[in-house]
Amino acid sequence: MKSTLLGIALCATAPFAAGAESVGESQQIRRANSQAPMVGPEDYFSGKVRVDPLFPASDEVNVSGAYVSFEAGARSAWHTHPAGQRLVVMSGVGLTQEWGKPVQRILPGDVIVCPPGVKHWHGAAPNSAMMHLAVTGSVDGKNVEWLEKVTDAEYLKPLPKPAIGSALSAKQQAIPLIAAAMATSNLPGLNAALNQGLNAGLTISEAKEILVQLYAYTGFPRSLNALGELMRVVEVRKRGGINDEQGREPVALIPVGEQLLILGKANQTKIAGAPVQGPLFEFAPVINQYLQAHLFGDIFARDNLDWQSRELATVAALAVTPGVEPQLRSHIAASLRVGLSAAQLREVAQLLAEQGDVAAAQRTTAALDAH
Repeated sequence: MKSTLLGIALCATAPFAAGAESVGESQQIRRANSQAPMVGPEDYFSGKVRVDPLFPASDEVNVSGAYVSFEAGARSAWHTHPAGQRLVVMSGVGLTQEWGKPVQRILPGDVIVCPPGVKHWHGAAPNSAMMHLAVTGSVDGKNVEWLEKVTDAEYLKPLPKPAIGSALSAKQQAIPLIAAAMATSNLPGLNAALNQGLNAGLTISEAKEILVQLYAYTGFPRSLNALGELMRVVEVRKRGGINDEQGREPVALIPVGEQLLILGKANQTKIAGAPVQGPLFEFAPVINQYLQAHLFGDIFARDNLDWQSRELATVAALAVTPGVEPQLRSHIAASLRVGLSAAQLREVAQLLAEQGDVAAAQRTTAALDAH
């Protein structure tokens, strides 16, 4: 094992190699980014890890602190702390495990209290980066004992079943995750969600349709990138011997011209519960024509994806997009009209929270409560 000094410096808790310091009687300010970051060494970490020092242990306060950023799939080795440790998850989705106990998911705002001598590891989830604040005490200048590395088998152990209702089918549960990852350009998350959906019975045609439809809500660039990711996922699965069901293409005849506008208006009215009108559409009537003819005509008339699935995708994409709460509320109401239940929509919020987007979950819940 490398020197104790290096272990202290890079254990994600005590970044200053000089050891304890005395700050004296004057207040000190260390400006953000004024201290050089360090890379987590391969002896103690798997994957890419960055340590940003904050403060060392001192005569006044015998704890040190650092921000530690893990790329998706990265984690620490097994280790213990002689004086214990506190972790605060700042962003992303992480995993931690105490020796002999199940792996647990950790989310922004979670505080992990690790008592002295407890063998554990922590890091990012396979499909999400994670950053946490680490605060650790020292005993005789030492604050960590590094042990063996976490194996892939240990890291990839299935998580305990979440405390979540079964209102959504396994296939339906994947749809909001696909939509949320696409809308935030989270390609590693999208890869994982697409695999989850295909494993649950989502056809390739249905997956493509979700990503095509969402261009109307998230833009062509994200839709094109997401379709490219789906193409790669399908190819990788095929090389691994998994032949996913292709599914069917749309068979309903879609009219053109004035008849398309009539069809789109009828679909829009059914989904909205009443004819869509108001000052905005009087100010810019062409936008409602585009909505009726293209979104609710060309897209929603395609019958290879049911309206419930379309609304699950739309709600999730809007939920992860700050500033579009009015549209989110509208689609929550639309979801209920097309047959989704309040329990299913609350499950969407919980799924988003479990992926680390607590704000999106809160927006979804607030929109549902306002209905």
